[in-house]
Amino acid sequence: MWTLVAMTIVVIGIAVIGCLAITNSWKTMSLANQLSFDPTGFALKGIVFSQLVIGVLGVLIMSAEYGTGTIRATLTAIPNRPRVLAMKAVVFAAVALVVGEVLSFSAFFVGQALLSSPAPHATLSQPEVLRAVVGGGLVIMVLGLFALALATIIRHSAGAITSYVGTILVAPIIISALPSSIGHPIMKFLPFQITNVMTMTTPTNDLGSSFSPWVGFAVLCLYAAIALVIAGVMMVRRDA
Repeated sequence: MWTLVAMTIVVIGIAVIGCLAITNSWKTMSLANQLSFDPTGFALKGIVFSQLVIGVLGVLIMSAEYGTGTIRATLTAIPNRPRVLAMKAVVFAAVALVVGEVLSFSAFFVGQALLSSPAPHATLSQPEVLRAVVGGGLVIMVLGLFALALATIIRHSAGAITSYVGTILVAPIIISALPSSIGHPIMKFLPFQITNVMTMTTPTNDLGSSFSPWVGFAVLCLYAAIALVIAGVMMVRRDA
């Protein structure tokens, strides 16, 4: 519950603070920034950071049982280990999807309500807006499943969280320090970049080499699927 509360604060809080700041500073912004402003993507900025919070919850869904030893009782009651992993993934995916979509739509509507003239605001009927808002919730669900798979593989809360944060947050920082000829082709495969593109309606210069939103989302789903398959195999082969 605490992780869901934290995610709500992050997603809605960033939308409120960011959109109020844009409204108050719009007249002083440069023309280039005004022309490139994406009201939908700006309101959904919190989704990019909420992926860290949902990752913690995804890890705890599995690692908490390994930490306390209750996984033995679970596997005694249900010896079919792939089924245990599958049911945990299904239940968690359902919760993460509902919470993700509610927060994504809430952040969008709150943000647009706070963007007052002369700053532009968006509506769901505009091109790509609905895709971006729905995409925010989908990304949260898939990244949560990826974190759950990591916890099943590593079987340790701190180790799984560290690996997840390293993949989501640290890897983009390291790769951005590389020469552009090397870093740009790699950057488009990173979850952080894919989430950015998925929650925007218009690409910017720094996202020019990225996948299109749905292609990037397919790559993200592939990461989660591969991790879950590896987790299932390791769960069967190892002792509880």
